[in-house]
Amino acid sequence: MPESPRQSMSPGQGVSALQAEALGAGLPPLLVEAERVAATVEQGVHGRRRVGAGDSFWQFRPYRAGDEIRDIDWRQSARSARVFVREREWEAAQTVFLWVDRSASMDYAGDRRLPTKGARAALLGLALASLLVRAGERVGLIDRDPIGHSGRAYLLTLAEILSRPSPPNASLPPAAELPRDCRAVIVGDLLRPEAELIRLVEGFAARGVRGHLVQVLDPAEVDFPFTGRNRFVGLEGEGNLLIGRAESLAEAYRERLAAHRDGVERLARRTGWTVIQHRTDHSPSPALLALFLALADLGQRSLGRR
Repeated sequence: MPESPRQSMSPGQGVSALQAEALGAGLPPLLVEAERVAATVEQGVHGRRRVGAGDSFWQFRPYRAGDEIRDIDWRQSARSARVFVREREWEAAQTVFLWVDRSASMDYAGDRRLPTKGARAALLGLALASLLVRAGERVGLIDRDPIGHSGRAYLLTLAEILSRPSPPNASLPPAAELPRDCRAVIVGDLLRPEAELIRLVEGFAARGVRGHLVQVLDPAEVDFPFTGRNRFVGLEGEGNLLIGRAESLAEAYRERLAAHRDGVERLARRTGWTVIQHRTDHSPSPALLALFLALADLGQRSLGRR
């Protein structure tokens, strides 16, 4: 990545009155911002069909931390020494597992006025989780949760996890054994060799998992505005490259990026997934709205169509 005035940034410079109040209540700033974005997007889905908890009874299962009190089946619980939650069929089939890339390459921001890619990816992931929980769905992390979680208490745990860096070089999620017919959402820059992306997505698709790829890029990575002498620094041990006339690389760079993005789009179409491309100089709300509405439509159509 080109050297920039700083290598990391929280989701929003400065502290607003709302953030200050939340900090005083012990809430992470990331969660405050995610809830704000989620609330904005929720207004945009008013009157549209959304994911929901469903009506058909599926099964009883033991109560877990983070479950809503309203989901407890008191009659079933009274027959045992344990507390049971009543799961509904649609709810069980609508668990969404997330992966948010927090590797070192996501710490890049080409302009100090913009968030890093990692900060924006975390915001999108957490805001999506907030919307899904509000809609009665279950949410989990691909690399941590064998089952999803319901209830807003999980958002605090998720915010704390997404505020920490990933293990070194963990740009893509592991090929975890996710439940069949669940949904996966992978948020990151996706700047990995195409073969790695193919292996991952096709592996999930073969097990009945459908989902979304959300590519988050800094505008400098898309436009390549660099001229003159520039030193490009690898944030994950790739080394440094000093170029005397950076503009001489611009056309070839843009062509290679376009080819990579086309390859990701083809992969998504072939496997029934979709891709949303997002720049950090744009508002997160349109990307979040498109993602949430696509997930809302999963019960009726393939994710591969938009």
